[in-house]
Amino acid sequence: MTTTELNVPEISCDHCARAITQALTPQPGIAAVEVDVAGKRVTVEYDKCQLALTRIEALLDEEGYPVESAAGSVA
Repeated sequence: MTTTELNVPEISCDHCARAITQALTPQPGIAAVEVDVAGKRVTVEYDKCQLALTRIEALLDEEGYPVESAAGSVA
Protein backbone atom coordinates (compact mmCIF):
# COMPACT_ATOMS: atom_id res chain seq x y z
CA MET A 1 0.00 0.00 0.00
CA THR A 2 1.05 3.56 -0.70
CA THR A 3 0.00 6.58 1.33
CA THR A 4 -0.16 9.97 -0.37
CA GLU A 5 -1.07 13.37 1.03
CA LEU A 6 -2.59 15.80 -1.47
CA ASN A 7 -3.06 19.57 -1.16
CA VAL A 8 -6.65 20.43 -2.07
CA PRO A 9 -7.22 24.18 -1.54
CA GLU A 10 -10.95 24.04 -2.36
CA ILE A 11 -11.77 22.07 0.82
CA SER A 12 -13.71 24.39 3.11
CA CYS A 13 -16.20 22.38 5.17
CA ASP A 14 -17.46 19.01 6.32
CA HIS A 15 -19.63 18.75 3.21
CA CYS A 16 -16.45 18.89 1.12
CA ALA A 17 -14.93 16.14 3.25
CA ARG A 18 -17.99 13.91 2.77
CA ALA A 19 -18.06 14.51 -0.99
CA ILE A 20 -14.38 13.61 -1.32
CA THR A 21 -14.71 10.54 0.87
CA GLN A 22 -17.77 9.34 -1.06
CA ALA A 23 -16.01 9.86 -4.40
CA LEU A 24 -12.82 8.01 -3.46
CA THR A 25 -13.83 5.26 -1.03
CA PRO A 26 -15.66 2.98 -3.51
CA GLN A 27 -12.78 2.97 -5.99
CA PRO A 28 -10.91 -0.33 -6.39
CA GLY A 29 -7.54 -0.13 -4.66
CA ILE A 30 -8.50 2.58 -2.13
CA ALA A 31 -7.93 1.34 1.43
CA ALA A 32 -8.49 4.57 3.38
CA VAL A 33 -9.34 8.24 2.85
CA GLU A 34 -8.80 10.94 5.45
CA VAL A 35 -9.76 14.56 4.84
CA ASP A 36 -8.23 17.36 6.91
CA VAL A 37 -10.58 20.31 6.38
CA ALA A 38 -8.46 22.83 8.32
CA GLY A 39 -5.24 21.77 6.59
CA LYS A 40 -6.95 21.44 3.19
CA ARG A 41 -5.34 18.04 2.67
CA VAL A 42 -6.52 14.61 1.62
CA THR A 43 -4.56 11.56 2.71
CA VAL A 44 -5.20 8.45 0.62
CA GLU A 45 -3.94 4.94 1.28
CA TYR A 46 -4.15 2.94 -1.93
CA ASP A 47 -2.72 0.06 -3.93
CA LYS A 48 -0.80 1.66 -6.78
CA CYS A 49 -1.01 -1.60 -8.74
CA GLN A 50 -4.79 -1.16 -8.92
CA LEU A 51 -5.15 2.62 -9.08
CA ALA A 52 -2.80 5.33 -10.34
CA LEU A 53 -2.29 8.56 -8.44
CA THR A 54 -3.28 10.47 -11.57
CA ARG A 55 -6.69 8.73 -11.45
CA ILE A 56 -7.17 9.76 -7.80
CA GLU A 57 -6.33 13.34 -8.76
CA ALA A 58 -8.75 13.15 -11.71
CA LEU A 59 -11.55 11.87 -9.45
CA LEU A 60 -11.00 14.77 -7.07
CA ASP A 61 -10.98 17.22 -9.98
CA GLU A 62 -14.25 15.75 -11.30
CA GLU A 63 -15.83 16.43 -7.89
CA GLY A 64 -14.65 20.07 -8.01
CA TYR A 65 -11.63 19.66 -5.74
CA PRO A 66 -8.53 20.01 -7.93
CA VAL A 67 -5.23 18.91 -6.42
CA GLU A 68 -2.69 21.72 -6.13
CA SER A 69 0.31 19.43 -5.67
CA ALA A 70 1.25 16.23 -3.91
CA ALA A 71 2.40 17.07 -0.40
CA GLY A 72 4.16 13.77 0.02
CA SER A 73 4.15 10.04 -0.59
CA VAL A 74 5.19 7.17 1.57
CA ALA A 75 5.62 3.72 0.04
